[in-house]
Amino acid sequence: MQGYSILKYKQDLVCMNKSVMYFSFPFLKMITFGLFFNIKIIMRTSHFVCIGISLLLLASCKEETEKPKVIYDASKAGRELTKADSTQIKIADLPIQMQGTDYLIHPVGDLSVYDKGAKNKYGSSSVNDLSFTISNTSEYQITGYLQNLKFQKIGSDSIKALTDKPVLIQTATYLKTVSDKIKKQIMVYTLMDMDTNKDGKLDVSDITTLYLSKISGEKFTKVSVDFQELIDWNLIESQNRLYFRTAEDTNKNGKFDSKDVVHYSYIDLATKDWEVKTYSPISN
Repeated sequence: MQGYSILKYKQDLVCMNKSVMYFSFPFLKMITFGLFFNIKIIMRTSHFVCIGISLLLLASCKEETEKPKVIYDASKAGRELTKADSTQIKIADLPIQMQGTDYLIHPVGDLSVYDKGAKNKYGSSSVNDLSFTISNTSEYQITGYLQNLKFQKIGSDSIKALTDKPVLIQTATYLKTVSDKIKKQIMVYTLMDMDTNKDGKLDVSDITTLYLSKISGEKFTKVSVDFQELIDWNLIESQNRLYFRTAEDTNKNGKFDSKDVVHYSYIDLATKDWEVKTYSPISN
């Protein structure tokens, strides 16, 4: 309404200016001058208000410090994860079958319920906002924030969990091209497996790690080093190799930055034990 009022003032003043030019009444000139003066004050005040709000926002941003990914305080080293929120409901998406495999994969995670907070005339809560979908799938990949994956062999009613430990799985990828080539069906995962910042929960603020498993979920193996942040990974099909990079917080400031060391590693997926080998592409 305020913006509309200012616009209306300007439209009225155009008409008044025409009247002043035609009749040249002194009191009309005074009214016109007063209205223009008030508009300038309103616009100037609005300008200062906007500047003030911007300064407050900038100040609040400066006060927010980046949350460290690692806390090295020994007193918190044994801190356990907090219990699940009562508003979180365990749920599984419908199973997925990767092409050419004999296993169904069931994504498992928490369903978050968000209460709108509105009450009807009888005092009960209004309909909650929620989504029953906890993962996204492409041809050979599952993404989301998942607490587990469960595997079921085709023709069997038995369902086996990937792990019995707390994890937060971000991606699960079936390496089909290499799997077909070496006749070993392999999955690769990016996930959080440790509460590295000691805040009592697993989330994206913790260190991301790299894991492998068979398509059955068996041989679930961590291939990145503890307390090293996974940067990325890449599959080189011609060599059956999985290359990946990690960052080590060498200055122990709890953050990963330009002062830390980047490690380069690869795994020959055709080997039985998935031995991790390091290499140095930037030396010499």
